[in-house]
Amino acid sequence: MQQLKNFLDEKVQTYNRPDFIESDPICIPHSFTQKQDIEIMGFWAAVLAWGQRKTIINKCKELSQWMDNAPHDFMINHQESDLKKFVHFKHRTFNATDTLYFIEFFKQHYQKHATLEVAFSKHLTPGCTTIEKALIGFGEEFFQLEDAPQRTRKHIPSPTRKSACKRINMFLRWMVRTDDQGVDFGLWQSIQPSQLICPLDVHVERVARQVQLLQRKQCDWNAALELTENLCKMDRNDPVKYDFALFGLGLEQKESEEVKFYLQSIAANA
Repeated sequence: MQQLKNFLDEKVQTYNRPDFIESDPICIPHSFTQKQDIEIMGFWAAVLAWGQRKTIINKCKELSQWMDNAPHDFMINHQESDLKKFVHFKHRTFNATDTLYFIEFFKQHYQKHATLEVAFSKHLTPGCTTIEKALIGFGEEFFQLEDAPQRTRKHIPSPTRKSACKRINMFLRWMVRTDDQGVDFGLWQSIQPSQLICPLDVHVERVARQVQLLQRKQCDWNAALELTENLCKMDRNDPVKYDFALFGLGLEQKESEEVKFYLQSIAANA
């Protein structure tokens, strides 16, 4: 485990850098300075984060422009007539129905609360070692509005449906983690980095299996828990920092050669 920790610690340093921001969906919330704007566009960028990263970024920029690049102000003050343009929004299976419901949720939430943080943190209780209850509670709260569309539920996954919840976990990493590299925001204080669950996307999953951090065959909530529990053995206070290493190693084919070299060196020294 120590050899793996040393290898992944090195890769965290390689990928957890400001130059990572520009080509990643996290660049969307980084284009704002107000906390609420960062939350709103960070959440949207995370939810839309499937497909080509360039397309994801362009779609989020489109949404932001339609909100006059002031999403929080738009949520609080928009008129019914301001919503007409959103009828044309679509990204893969995310369509106008989903978009308009997200806007309504944000409107009602921010009319009552100063931050999106409370929608997650209030569901945690003393002794919670992970954010599982926060994800479940948020998902239930998100769909409490009248006429919540059934189709939109697929975009807000929950551990109760066995989902790995990779996009929401990524969003929470952005909001909660903090270090001196400036990629993650560290805006929220009521959730601890030690409670986060590693976002389990295809790149992370592939590398995690290669280095034997993940054995479970299904890519589900229990797999995300298994991976995070193993990452905790290397850093209990900040296990999800290794998302940078696993994602970065898995993103490009050439990087997988480094994993192969690591595994060969382990075998040679066994």
